[in-house]
Amino acid sequence: MKYIIRFFPEITVKSRAVRQQQIKQLKKNIRQIVKEIWEPARVGGCWDLLEVEVGDDAPEVITTQISDALTCIPGIHHFMEAQEYDLPDFDRICELTLEAVGDSLRGKTFAVRVQRAGVHDFRSIDLERYVGGYLFQHTDNAGVRLKDPDQLVVLQVHHQRLFIINRRREGMGGYPLGTQENVATLISGGYDSCVATWQMLQRGIYTHFIFFRLGGPAHEEGVKQVAYYLWQRYGRSHRVKFVTVPFEDVVEDILTQVDNPLMGVVLKRCMIRCADRVASRLKTTALITGEAISQVSSQTLTNLQVIDRATERLILRPLITTNKQAIVDQAKMIGAAVYAEAIPEYCAVISKRPTTRAKLHEVEAAEARLSQAVMADALAMASYQPITEIPADLAARAVAADLLPASASFNEQVVVLDVRAPDEVDNAPLRLSQVDVVPMPFYRLHSGFAALDQSREYWLYCDKGVMSQLQAQNLRDAGFDNVRVYPAELAQ
Repeated sequence: MKYIIRFFPEITVKSRAVRQQQIKQLKKNIRQIVKEIWEPARVGGCWDLLEVEVGDDAPEVITTQISDALTCIPGIHHFMEAQEYDLPDFDRICELTLEAVGDSLRGKTFAVRVQRAGVHDFRSIDLERYVGGYLFQHTDNAGVRLKDPDQLVVLQVHHQRLFIINRRREGMGGYPLGTQENVATLISGGYDSCVATWQMLQRGIYTHFIFFRLGGPAHEEGVKQVAYYLWQRYGRSHRVKFVTVPFEDVVEDILTQVDNPLMGVVLKRCMIRCADRVASRLKTTALITGEAISQVSSQTLTNLQVIDRATERLILRPLITTNKQAIVDQAKMIGAAVYAEAIPEYCAVISKRPTTRAKLHEVEAAEARLSQAVMADALAMASYQPITEIPADLAARAVAADLLPASASFNEQVVVLDVRAPDEVDNAPLRLSQVDVVPMPFYRLHSGFAALDQSREYWLYCDKGVMSQLQAQNLRDAGFDNVRVYPAELAQ
């Protein structure tokens, strides 16, 4: 199996030097991610395309994982799964094409398209007509239809190589990660910050995460899980940090010292001021937020201007003119919505009579009453964690919470609940011979777990061990004590 990768169109119009630099970075990113999945894979290419060669000995589950991973690498416009051959004569091309696609044409209309690069003694349309006529005579098809056929047969001739395309998949687009400077995203785990993070990744900007903890350890674990998902799916070619700033005492200080209408703006300014200090330590260029104009009272143009005055660092708001439904729709598209909707709103400072036109001098006067020591303590206690350590961190918390079973041995009371999303289950189903495995996506656990037979013990499984631990803890907090976590490594 070979994957032929086409670049994001904006890359192709760059100057020669910039284009070479971006292609080189994309190649490096692809190689790092693909080799984590399948070490024998090879990544190569040239000026107009890149290629990933997996090899015929790769299991189907591996080719599926690589194909899915390529859809989520910034810089890839689309790619094609293909079989490669040295360019033969027309008759042999017909035989190879029949072998590859003949069965799929049964009862369907079809058309042949040839894409050609290089110098040849034939035209693309000549090969299209020759192969199309051969397939028409040698398959049980419903006829040739050049416009809107049921199936398109695509051949690519690249100099002296022939590619028979199995299918085309769309990529993430954008610029390769690492071709732009890095940033730090203020992440709450909700729809807005998730989508803002994805949009920055799509522009080739990898991001660290800064989380202001307002709701205790459970809040932190939930946000870590969604940040890990975004990084692992869309940005894992680059190593980043997850920074937790304990902000409970800062919130208490604001609640007791600041007049009610100004609380929201003051809280945001405190967060920005702390995030600026964290960003300096991380050596990032800008801060990213998920704010949109007038979505809440603190996000009017007047209030945003006051908030921006808390720092000289650039603050980027990629969602600034995006409506909420569009944000939710995009969160669903990138797979973050099911995570975001499970995280409650923990913002403790919501004014009953919030101002939409805060005055800078009034805000600064209110801030003068706050304790500088409380803010300094929050920064001093901030934890800087490599995001790759999050699964092990959550696993350690699971052990401390008695979520892991005492032994890996099953008994007749145990049921394994596969809490992965349905498409993940379809791509790599969990098969265990000693115990029942029941698919139950994590977003259905809250409503569906109580209906299960509570006389049995349920071990939750996901491939990274992150979501299973979080959901097991949530079920424990809801009063269910018959919940454990099935260690992910036992399924390998």
